[in-house]
Amino acid sequence: MEWVLAEALLSQSRDPRVLLGALCRGEASAERVETLCFLLQRLEDEEARGGGGRGAGALPEAAREVAAGYLVPLLRGLRGRPAGGSDPGPPARHRRRVLRAAGAALRSCARLAGGSQLAAALAEEALRDLLAGGPAPGAEAAVEVLAAVGPCLRPREDGPLLERVAQAALALALAADGDGGEAGPAEDAAALAAGRLLPALGQCGGAALRAVWDGLGAAGAPPGPGRVGPQLLVLSALAERLLPEPGADRDPRTREEGPDARRCWRFWRTVQAGLAQAQDALTRKRARYLLQRAVEVSAELGARCACGPQEGNGPSLFWWSEKKKDELLKFWENYILIMETLEGNQIHVIKPVLPKLNSLFEYAVSEENGNWLFHPSWHMCIYKRMFESENKILTKEGVLHFLELYETKVLPFSPEFSEFIIGPLMDALSESSLYSRSPGQLIGSGSPLGLKLQKFLVTYISLLPEEIKSSFLLKCIQKMSSRHWCAIPILFLSKALANVPRCKALGIEALLALRDVLQCTMITHQILLRGAAQCYLLQTAMNLVDVEKVSLSDISTFLMCLRQEESLGRGTSLWTELCDWLRVNENCFRRASDCSCVGLPEPSSLNAYVKNLVQEYMKSPALETGENCFMPDWFEAKLVAMMVLLAVDVEGMKSQYSEKRRTQNVLRIFLDPLLESLMKLGTNAYMPLLKTDRCLQLLVKLLHTCMLKGSSTQDDEVFTLLQNFVMSTAESISEFILRRLTMNELSSVSDLDRCHLYLMVLTELINLHLKVGWKRGNPIWRVISPLKNASIRHLQEMDHGQEPTLGAQVQRVISMAALATVCEATDRTPELQLGSLEAGPTERFLSALPLNHTLQKPHAEEESSLCEESSSSQGWGKIVAQYIRDQWVCLSFLLKKYHTLIPTSEGEILEPILPAVQMPVRTLQAALEALTVLPSDQVLPVFHCMKILVPKLLTSSESLCVESFDMAWKIISALSNTQLVFWSNLKAFVQFVFDTKVLTTAAKIKGQAYFKIKEIMYKIIEMSAIKTGVFNTLISYCCKSWIVSASNVSQVSLSTAKNYSELVLEACIFGTVFRRDQRLIQDVQTYIENLGHDCAANTVIENTKREDHYVRICAVKFLCLLDGSNMSHKLFVEDLAIKLLDKDELVSKSRTRYYVNSQQHRVKNRIWQALLVIFPRFDQNFLNRIIDKIFRAGFINNQASIKYFIEWIIILILHKFPQFLPKFWDCFSYGEENLKTSICTFLSVLSHLDIITQNVPEKKPILKQAFIIVLQWCFSHNFSIRLYALVALKKIWSMCKTWHVEEFDALTSVIESSLSQVENMPGAGNAKKNWQRIQEHFFFETFHPLKDYCLETIFYILPRLSGLVEDEWIAIGKFTRFTDIPLDSGFQWYLSPTQLCERKPGDWAQQDIGSNSGEADDQSEWTDVQKKIIPWKNNVPDLDLELVFQDRVAKLGKSISRLIVVASLIDKPTNLGGLCRTCEVFGASALTVGSLQCTQDKQFQCLSVSAEQWLPLVEVRPPQLIDFLQQKKAEGYTVIGVEQTARSVDLTQYSFPERSLLLLGNEREGIPANLIQQLDVCVEIPQQGIIRSLNVHVSGALLIWEYTRQQLLKHGDTES
Repeated sequence: MEWVLAEALLSQSRDPRVLLGALCRGEASAERVETLCFLLQRLEDEEARGGGGRGAGALPEAAREVAAGYLVPLLRGLRGRPAGGSDPGPPARHRRRVLRAAGAALRSCARLAGGSQLAAALAEEALRDLLAGGPAPGAEAAVEVLAAVGPCLRPREDGPLLERVAQAALALALAADGDGGEAGPAEDAAALAAGRLLPALGQCGGAALRAVWDGLGAAGAPPGPGRVGPQLLVLSALAERLLPEPGADRDPRTREEGPDARRCWRFWRTVQAGLAQAQDALTRKRARYLLQRAVEVSAELGARCACGPQEGNGPSLFWWSEKKKDELLKFWENYILIMETLEGNQIHVIKPVLPKLNSLFEYAVSEENGNWLFHPSWHMCIYKRMFESENKILTKEGVLHFLELYETKVLPFSPEFSEFIIGPLMDALSESSLYSRSPGQLIGSGSPLGLKLQKFLVTYISLLPEEIKSSFLLKCIQKMSSRHWCAIPILFLSKALANVPRCKALGIEALLALRDVLQCTMITHQILLRGAAQCYLLQTAMNLVDVEKVSLSDISTFLMCLRQEESLGRGTSLWTELCDWLRVNENCFRRASDCSCVGLPEPSSLNAYVKNLVQEYMKSPALETGENCFMPDWFEAKLVAMMVLLAVDVEGMKSQYSEKRRTQNVLRIFLDPLLESLMKLGTNAYMPLLKTDRCLQLLVKLLHTCMLKGSSTQDDEVFTLLQNFVMSTAESISEFILRRLTMNELSSVSDLDRCHLYLMVLTELINLHLKVGWKRGNPIWRVISPLKNASIRHLQEMDHGQEPTLGAQVQRVISMAALATVCEATDRTPELQLGSLEAGPTERFLSALPLNHTLQKPHAEEESSLCEESSSSQGWGKIVAQYIRDQWVCLSFLLKKYHTLIPTSEGEILEPILPAVQMPVRTLQAALEALTVLPSDQVLPVFHCMKILVPKLLTSSESLCVESFDMAWKIISALSNTQLVFWSNLKAFVQFVFDTKVLTTAAKIKGQAYFKIKEIMYKIIEMSAIKTGVFNTLISYCCKSWIVSASNVSQVSLSTAKNYSELVLEACIFGTVFRRDQRLIQDVQTYIENLGHDCAANTVIENTKREDHYVRICAVKFLCLLDGSNMSHKLFVEDLAIKLLDKDELVSKSRTRYYVNSQQHRVKNRIWQALLVIFPRFDQNFLNRIIDKIFRAGFINNQASIKYFIEWIIILILHKFPQFLPKFWDCFSYGEENLKTSICTFLSVLSHLDIITQNVPEKKPILKQAFIIVLQWCFSHNFSIRLYALVALKKIWSMCKTWHVEEFDALTSVIESSLSQVENMPGAGNAKKNWQRIQEHFFFETFHPLKDYCLETIFYILPRLSGLVEDEWIAIGKFTRFTDIPLDSGFQWYLSPTQLCERKPGDWAQQDIGSNSGEADDQSEWTDVQKKIIPWKNNVPDLDLELVFQDRVAKLGKSISRLIVVASLIDKPTNLGGLCRTCEVFGASALTVGSLQCTQDKQFQCLSVSAEQWLPLVEVRPPQLIDFLQQKKAEGYTVIGVEQTARSVDLTQYSFPERSLLLLGNEREGIPANLIQQLDVCVEIPQQGIIRSLNVHVSGALLIWEYTRQQLLKHGDTES
């Protein structure tokens, strides 16, 4: 059309100058400039053909005039004009259209003008503008000018100019933002430079191309993820020039020597960076294009080509050989296929392609010498793409595939491989979700990825060269310490390292790195996982450290990073392993540089090191700042104690059973300096204070560390020896402590820490004397009384009228702490009771203490010393809080001792002997005040006091008790995020609020307290959903307190419990649906627990049994202990059963349809499990009340597991009480509409009729009734019902034959032939398979309702067999491990005696699904895989973001049809999004919609997957459709409607014209009648089914494909 227009214009005038002048006048519209461009191109074409008759001589001058007088000023004007301002709409597009046309016209002018002077002048001016760095629009205009005139420049004469232009263009292109975000004006200019200017300069070859190539080479190292985009943009634009042209080398004379990108390592590194690291799809596509193009060029050239890596002699980054052409093509074809498929990010598409990745490794390794043929970095690119995928399933699949590499193949060593493991692989392994269990894998069986990681590391490190192994392991450990890791990844990485075979690979640097990793593990909150990780890291050190490179000092410092209470406990397998390692290597350790022990052998032995360590520790510190010096840190004491005990245990290993005295001698040698000092404590008043502190610290740490974990200390020789040594010094130590605490020697704030140390030592000495047997007159006995009296004396002294001094206040705090320690010890030790229950002076003093009395802060002169010591004590408030806490410790002891004297109401006691005890209301009020004063971590003794006071006062002072409940609950709620003190406080809180006496009294008076207790109960249950284990504390305490009375057949206790049966009800159905991350943590914790003693953390860390399962286990074990013959127990059980059934009904009504394993499903399942447990306590009268509810539950559409439980309980009821059979028969008489979903439940019950009639003497009437009922259901139209009925019929008929029911003799031949026909059903269809499967189903073949009635079947076997999620399986071992509730007398019914536990899960109705799912996965490589179509024709990716759509799709190699799809009548965004995608895929020319706003809808975008960016969308509102259709008709389009009408044409018979417009109707109403009149033809889709119509998107897609198919056939015929 453009040529016709130009010819028409030229025919109007013989002189083209007139036409050019006319077009250069007037407004510079896009149409005018485009017309000028067409005319100049026509003149240029005539000039080239030699037909320049139209003013040929004047044409060059005219061209120069047009360029200088019109086009250059026009372009200058456009440079300064903003690109549409803030509106990126039509003005910006119009400007770019003018730019494009003006540039093309300028090129024609330069050619018509002859010579290169004009082109060079224009290029110089545009280059100046470009280098001036003006606004982006100016740069865009300058680039357009350069792109237009660049090809007109002469390569040799204008070489310098071309070089400068190329450098400027490259700089502009590389300055673009490479993150794939939205483009701005600067990015548009950069894209224009890369897309138009550089290819244009590339055509000039020579200097320009060399300048670009040199500029790319000078960019330095391969770009990072953010900068790779611009470089790939340039490379893809110049691909045809940077890669050799096939056939060009045949004539060397015509061939110009240019760069060959294939031979440049930096080119390939850039391509790899684009493939693996680019964030946007377009950049990755450019990288794939360059790779594809290089392979195609290499195949066409056939010549040898190789590009080595930058780093020396490794395998080539790229190479080609004609001999290996087929293998190379296959390799790269598979490689590009995998990279293309990964773009889809869909695991079902990608997984079948992964076997091809295995073949890449086979191609990449030489069979002859085992070396790499291809550089392994290519394979790493694939894994990087998978690791960085947003789809975590794909990431996991990639990691698993990588870890499986060494299972089937041995790959040669490569540094890049090791770097990849330490870099991207370990980054990917930090994601916790990757370690989840596989579907169908049991809880606690271990993470598949974790196990594969262990196997991979063991194999890989074993294959590493010895000189590489050390550096690899060091980098690996340093990587672990370089970031914060979650608990699960660090655990499995540590476990993998711990299993690496022993080798001497790590030195001091690695040991320090391991210490840093240990610090990382301390951050995690999961104690068991933290402890297990520490165990594995210690095993790693023992396996991999080269002992000759580290000293014993280094080892001891490393061991100090382990928490003994979480991992390295004495007596664990880990401790034994460490001792053995020290024994084997003790003479091999490097001698520490600072160790100068005279006479020690070289190298130093462990014993010598420890002996020296103790001696150095016991030396008096060089500097001591008087009596007010701070107490030393505990670190050294902990280190010395641990090393002493390790050395002693190592010595014990050496001597084994001989020379037992040797252990005693060694321990004595080690501890001699300590024991000597301890013996002098009581007599040597001048011993340095710091030395006494260090002695006592070491004593405490020795006693703590020496305690064996997981076994009794009675048989521990070392502990016995240590105990004897300490006992020998007890008198000296106790005298020292008495003197220090009572003689005003402690007077500063820092001395409070010493007081704490002294009292800790005193407590340890008391415990030691108790273990060996308490004797009156022992050293401790002799100091208790003086300590108590002195403390009371200090507290009674008052500074009359004087302002208190710091020393006096400190002594008061110390005295109260000493009294509290004595009270606690006396409470634990009956032997310490110093008299009868009569109140003595001590008791009277404690009772008369002013409660919550705070200590006045010392006067101002001593504030400076207080501030100086703030590092030791966090202010005066903390000291006062400790003082008040100690008061309440003493009071708690007093209340417990004299609880019988506490009155139930506070009367007039004129002279109370013990005021705090005999005036409980005042004491409880003081307790409430203390709760407001004390910090949350100090309230425990106040709770203990409230536990004694509240039961006494609940009747007389209920409001005060309720206030105490409220206040205490607020503290517990505030503590919920504090791990250390929360659980002890929660336990104390539960003990006083849910005390049996409190519950009984509250239930009796039914006042505020009763409802407050229930409110708190539900709040605790609510908190349990967030903090696992809270409900466990409550239910365990309540059940235990009720059982004490229940075992004594006390009706009162369970009569009280009946008022709180909601608690047991909630416990029976408790269990939250955890988030995926919470479930993962629980899975891994179970895995660690299942390791048992193999993991020392299990021995050291107490199993708190805080899992949700233990709530239900506690409730179930409690219910199992109840006695049905006890009336209070019976009433409790009946009340609970009614509440359970009501709860089931409520859940069923809340959601009539619920999904398998949903919260509703789980709750209903737990309800019926609890009903089965308490069923034996039901009698006939009670069943009369609930039987209708049970049958009604059978009519509900239940999940399989619930269905089995309901059927089971009905069978048990009918077996025990056949009197209910008439009610059961009535269930079959409901209308079929009510029965079609539930009749199978009742038919399943009948399949166990032999069990039901077991106790019935007259069976024939029951058989007759059952036979009649079942027979009619055998003719149901529903296939499933017929199957269930046939199973029941088979059972009943066998019973009829056994019991000789004569009434059915006449039917014998009919029944038996029918059953025989079912059994021998011909063919192999689903009917026969389903009949076989239903008979083999566990409920009909193996399950025995009586023999299988046990806890294992109810809570483990049946949930497992019925498809419940593993979270709901409770193994019977958990019932036995939960010892808070004792086993009932019928423990034998816990375990199933039948074969049911051996059955595998699977429901007969679901067996067909996925029965062959594993077959395809077994293939080594799929023969065909799904591949996303990515056209490679002319596949230079989009270089100009604002090209018209036809240009854009042409750049992508897409063919454009003449089909227009009109979807303006369609409403739903999903249909529009799907149509948009379909139209783009099949190359429709445009899609019209009712409103362009639909493209912003998320549902549209979800279905379109960005197709709207590559397809012209036109907005035509429904009222405008008639005009639009008429306009298109005028343009030659045939308007086709997709509708069924009287004259519609069958789609299979219709031939689409090339210009077709497809009108789609509305989803509900189709095409309106007024628009049907506008149609040229109606096409309908032939149908075979009953449904009248298809979805509009599906209909449209069918017609679009048929149009495309016909056009493809036409073009194929034309080409042939």
